[in-house]
Amino acid sequence: MSSVKKYINRDLSWLEFNKRVLEEAEDAGTPLLERLQFLSIVQSNLDEFMSVRVAGLQAQIRAGYSKTDFTGYTPNGLIKRLMKRTARMVREQYRTYRELLRLLSKEGVTLTTFADLSEEQKTTMTDYFKRIIYPVLTPMAVDQSRPFPLVHSKELYLSVVLKKEEEISHDEVQTFCAIVQVPSILARTVVVPGRKNSRKFVYLLLEDLIKEHIGLLFSGYRTEAVHAFRVTRNSDLTPNEENVEDLLQEIEKELRRRQRGLPARLEVEKGIHPDALELLQDELDLEDDAFAEIEGPLDLGFLSKFVGGLPNYDHLRYPKYEPVYPKEFDETEDMLSVLRERDVLVYHPYESFEVVNDFMTEAAADPNVLAIKMTLYRVSVNSALLQALVNAAESGKQVTVVVEIKARFDEARNIAWARRLEKAGCHVVYGLVGLKTHAKITLVVRKEADTLRRYVHVGTGNYNENTARLYTDAGLFTSDPAIGADATALFNEMTGYSTPHLWSSFAVAPIGLKPKLFDLVDREIGHAAAGRPARIVAKMNSLSNQEIIDKLYEASQAGVKIDLIVRGVCCLRPGVLGLSENIRVISIVDRYLEHARILAVGGEGEEEVYISSADWMTRNLSRRVELMCPVYDAGLRQMLMNILRMNLHDNVKARELRPTGSYERVINGETPLRSQFEAADIPLWKSIASVME
Repeated sequence: MSSVKKYINRDLSWLEFNKRVLEEAEDAGTPLLERLQFLSIVQSNLDEFMSVRVAGLQAQIRAGYSKTDFTGYTPNGLIKRLMKRTARMVREQYRTYRELLRLLSKEGVTLTTFADLSEEQKTTMTDYFKRIIYPVLTPMAVDQSRPFPLVHSKELYLSVVLKKEEEISHDEVQTFCAIVQVPSILARTVVVPGRKNSRKFVYLLLEDLIKEHIGLLFSGYRTEAVHAFRVTRNSDLTPNEENVEDLLQEIEKELRRRQRGLPARLEVEKGIHPDALELLQDELDLEDDAFAEIEGPLDLGFLSKFVGGLPNYDHLRYPKYEPVYPKEFDETEDMLSVLRERDVLVYHPYESFEVVNDFMTEAAADPNVLAIKMTLYRVSVNSALLQALVNAAESGKQVTVVVEIKARFDEARNIAWARRLEKAGCHVVYGLVGLKTHAKITLVVRKEADTLRRYVHVGTGNYNENTARLYTDAGLFTSDPAIGADATALFNEMTGYSTPHLWSSFAVAPIGLKPKLFDLVDREIGHAAAGRPARIVAKMNSLSNQEIIDKLYEASQAGVKIDLIVRGVCCLRPGVLGLSENIRVISIVDRYLEHARILAVGGEGEEEVYISSADWMTRNLSRRVELMCPVYDAGLRQMLMNILRMNLHDNVKARELRPTGSYERVINGETPLRSQFEAADIPLWKSIASVME
């Protein structure tokens, strides 16, 4: 088979994922405010896609790179297809936006224009503009003496076309251009006082209020046109790690350069003045396919805060769900005593992330704990975990923290936390040269009688209490000696000069994880060849590594039954006769972001089960420190299998990947099963019995 037919392109597959997110915004069965929230997610996804993936392709084209990737696309051919599909998606996004605003208006919430306000409301809004907005604005003229200013990435601006008042009567009138940044420090939506006896909530977009009063910034000129525009720049950092003395300082320099990255996309408001458009295109030097004319307000990312701030509209949201505290720890003040007796599995967001905070807080306060070691990739702003680390260090414990300061778009926050941890006395390591540290692991070393015991937490998601309420992730607490020994060796490799360890439990990227996966698949191929049951079930965010895909194709051809639950990118093409007819791929997009990485290998009831930080992408397997950990306890393995079974039987929010590369909703005539809602019934998936029995 040709490579174009054998594999699905990664970036085209990503657009299919964002299309599934958009479908949630279009779904009438989704609560109205959640539909608007999904529209916001579509926007933020597109912004990152443009600033990283599309910007990368543009860089390849500028460098003259024209080789095809393993899916059969050249950079030039791929980018044209991507931009065409993106334009179609954006049109659908704004069509949905207009429809949702109509529905929202029926619920008593209106996003209006200045012209539709009453005279009293206009007076109030004008006063608000003069008091609050006007002092913050800075008009920036563009002419021979004042060059085009730096336009920051993903910020909203207004292009202003002007004419001198004394020249208006002349036949040939010179136009002048200026730009004004819409201040992001102010709320994008402005509350408009309601009309008398009205119970409706009325809002006005900040840029519309500025447009209406733009003339106050340019006395002596008449405003010909005012339109919004927005630039997305290349935001992928490429720090020189090999020849730099202080990586932290180098990352800070790169963060400043990010705002000056080459433009990747220009969005303009529909109907923009030709003079303003010509100026922008000349200054930004973008190809025609990197230009988008938008019929509606630019950057629908504002919808997230807008929806979150609406009062008394819980009936238009998902029902509130409060995570429960894991029952294994619910009646004890000594979590470590529980772990001396048994391993514990937790599944967020259904079970509270507070259990991880409590684990760290207890360890920090325990006088018999000698050392705490932890990896941090993305951390919340007010993290209880980090406060526990600070307390532990200040009490004299040995605290080691591997902070990944190259975590994309969280670099500045991680740098700030790294400095605070260092100030408290923690030993902070910024990862390994050329690698990102993406593993999620905590090690606690405690003196007990005449020996030391190691307690370990291994997770599939970040140590972030905010995202732990929005993402599905699994976490394992254990005091298993083999896992504890491997955890110690892993931290020694990350912080010192230890040679690669002979792991007894873990599989660790970039050296050992891919070979371990290959060994597991080969074992199942052997089982199939011998006529024994052979099965692989894997759940992850993305699958794009060609070698792994080829190995799964080999397994399918050998008769291994393979079920893949891949939320986002999937370059494997399932259901192709003679290649992948034994592979099924589904994606679940629902209330929570499916984020857990779980692998089960073996026949029914005999599965080996692993949790991992790694997706099956080249970057995870070759350019990151990643961790895959076995689950030894038979009951916990069954719990994870129950979660996988619920996903595989989802026929409400699951979509199946077809051989064409498109996705179709799973409709099988069976009783509706929505896996995320089923998982909220914790006794169900924590039961030792199969959830499908």
